This record gives sequence, C-alpha cells and structure tokens, in this order.
Amino acid sequence: MIFVTPYSCMSTADLSREYATVLDDYDQLKTQNLKLNMARGKPAKAQLDLVSGLLTALTDPADCITDGIDARNYGELAGLPCAKRYWAEILDCKPENIFVGGVASLNLMFDIVSRAYTHGLKDSPRPWCREEKVKVLCPAPGYDRHFAITENFGAELIPVPMTPEGPDMDVVEKLVGDPQVKLIWTVPKYSNPDGIIYSEETIRRFANLKPAAPDFTIMWDNAYSLHQFRGDYVPFPDILSLCEKAGRPDMVIEFASTSKITFAGGGISCIAASEANIAYLSRLFGIQMISQDKVNQLRHVRYLRDKAHTLEIMKLHADILAPKFNVVSQWLNRELKSLGIAHWNDPSGGYFVSLYVLPGTAKRVWQLCKQAGVVLTGAGATYPYRNDPTDSNLRIAPSLPPVEELEKAMEVLTTSVKLAALEKLMQE
Repeated sequence: MIFVTPYSCMSTADLSREYATVLDDYDQLKTQNLKLNMARGKPAKAQLDLVSGLLTALTDPADCITDGIDARNYGELAGLPCAKRYWAEILDCKPENIFVGGVASLNLMFDIVSRAYTHGLKDSPRPWCREEKVKVLCPAPGYDRHFAITENFGAELIPVPMTPEGPDMDVVEKLVGDPQVKLIWTVPKYSNPDGIIYSEETIRRFANLKPAAPDFTIMWDNAYSLHQFRGDYVPFPDILSLCEKAGRPDMVIEFASTSKITFAGGGISCIAASEANIAYLSRLFGIQMISQDKVNQLRHVRYLRDKAHTLEIMKLHADILAPKFNVVSQWLNRELKSLGIAHWNDPSGGYFVSLYVLPGTAKRVWQLCKQAGVVLTGAGATYPYRNDPTDSNLRIAPSLPPVEELEKAMEVLTTSVKLAALEKLMQE
C-alpha cells in the first residue's frame, strides 16, 4: 500500500515540490487540445440508440386510435387516458391525479410558476404578482434551472442546507412559518446534484408541514424516480397520499418525465397532483392549449407499456451509465482521497456526482479545467443566485462522454483540483 501525505500536513518545501510536479502534469494535459464536456446531465448516444424502437411504435393510422380516441385530433387536454394510466402506475397514484405534458417537465414547472404570478394557485388569496414579496426555499446544492425559474419572476431565493436525509427539515419547518414563503423546490430521489434519496422521515415531515401561506406549494420534481444504475429499483413513498392523509392534499405538485428514459428532446412529461389542483390547473392551461402532442403520448405508451417493462429498459440504461460513474469514483478515490482536499458523494442513481473541493477553490478548478479543454457546470451554479458561500461545490455530469473520453476528463479534473488546492495552501 502506498501512503500519501495529506497536503495539509506537508511542509512548505514539500508543497513546492508537489506543486511543480502537478503543474507539469497539468501543462502536459493542456498540450493535448482536449474538447470534452461534463457540464450537463445529457443521455449518451448509446442511450438514445437503445430506445430507437420508439420511432416505429406507430406505423399505421389505425395505431393512432386508443380508448375510442384518435390521437391525431384535437382534445384530451389533460392527456390520453392510456398515458394518464401509465404515469399513475409509475408514480403510484390515480389516473385522476395526472396531467400529461409535453417534451419537458421543466416547461410545466415554469408554466405553473407563471400562472401563480398572473392568476395565483388554487388557494392563493391573490396573484403572486400582487404580493409585497414572494420567497422561495431552495435546498442547496440543488438544480440550477429550478432556481432560475423563480429568480426570473423576481422571487427572493432562500437557501436551505442539504443533509444526507434530504433538506434540513428543522430549517424548512421554521421558514414556512413566514407567510411570504410560497414554494419549495425539491428533487426527492437521487437529488440533483448530491444523489440523495430523501428519507421516509424527511418525506413524512414534508407532508406534515404547517405553512403560514395558504397556497404554499411543494414542487416535487421526481425526475429520477426510475433512474438507478446500481442495485435494484428502490420503491418510493407517494407524497400525494401522504399529504392527503395529513389534511393538505393540495400542498404538493409532483413532476416526472421520460427525458432520460426515451429521448431527451422528444419525451413526455406529467404533473401529479390532487384532483382539485388538476382541475384548477387544467382551466388555466386550457387558455394556452387544446392539447399536448397526443401522438407522442401514444407512441410512448405503446413502447414503454407499463412500469415493469420500463424498469427493464432502465436496466439497459444502467449498463451504460454504471461504468461511467465507476470511472468517476475510481479517479476520485485514487487521486484525491488520501490528500484531504476533497470529498464527494457516491450515488446509486441519478445523473450527477457532487464534488466538494477545498473551500475557496471551486471557481479556480472550473477555470483550470476549461483552460485544459474540459467544460464543467459553472462553479456556484447549484446554489441560489449562483452563489456558493464556500466556493467548494462542483457538479460532475459523466453521462454524455464515452468511457475513454471520461477517463481523460477525470485526469484533467483531478489534476486541476490538486493544482488549485496547492495554489491556495501555498498562499496561506
């Protein structure tokens, strides 16, 4: 076994020698003119290719008829009955709780926040645009596009610390006592970017929240419900039924999509909510549209069939994703674990690895990677207003590059983490 001295225990002379070695390694990497990208959680071409059968799921006009409905025509604002049944099985709720959307659940999230500002949600005393201030709780690190939606409408974003069990519920329970707190963003299973599965206790406490605002809403973005790449499928509590039992059935709106099951640019999405919420939102959406793309809904239902078959497809995705996450884990463990300059999560599902580098160096690591030809999500992006108070978090997205490119990208990343840490330690 090779023992490596942690950087914090090195003498000034040892740090200087290590810096010279790492700088030379980095300069050698820069000469390779790399153009690698680990910035976003995009499915790889191999993942898109394995579901190409979706393209031929409908081949005849007669295939477009389902439940006596012609999917090619107007109507069925909330979605085809078969699509509602599909999503209900996936999310363990009733078809009456489902509104089927288009390509992306993010569009639905934006639309709901937009309607909240222009019209208010079901229990709003007034449209949010008429409120003196709207505050939004943002578990951080979290999904940058969530934060961007509510920032776009002028809401005040309030960070909530994440724990291994999910958002710090002591903090959440305290903050929702403010009637200006209208919403919280969540990614409850394989959270973006930490890969945390919310504990049953955390989910129970969410369902039993007693917010001061009558229209306080939990935005339950269950994007990675089926997306495990290690081990078997992990069942997950149904937040809708838990909120109903707690006497607040309208407090939660759940989201899901097939963006990382079929085609990221051509999937279907859904809202799961109380029947009263579905009715209210349908009235608002009905001004904007007559229906979503029902042909695509039917294509997906015919191809995916049901939850059991979908989980079989997800095993094929796992065969592609698991080796990539293994590469990330191997490089981080081999190059950084003993140095005391970083720690990270090791998820069993989702699309990201959350890397925490030496405080004050994340932006520098990002810059060094960019200069060496590796693009990462911007440092600070996983925090409200892109402000990581410790400048330590980086989100790694290993799904897109082939394994051989990922190996090289991780070499650049780990070398950059070392170099940035050494720069900082030598200045102290």
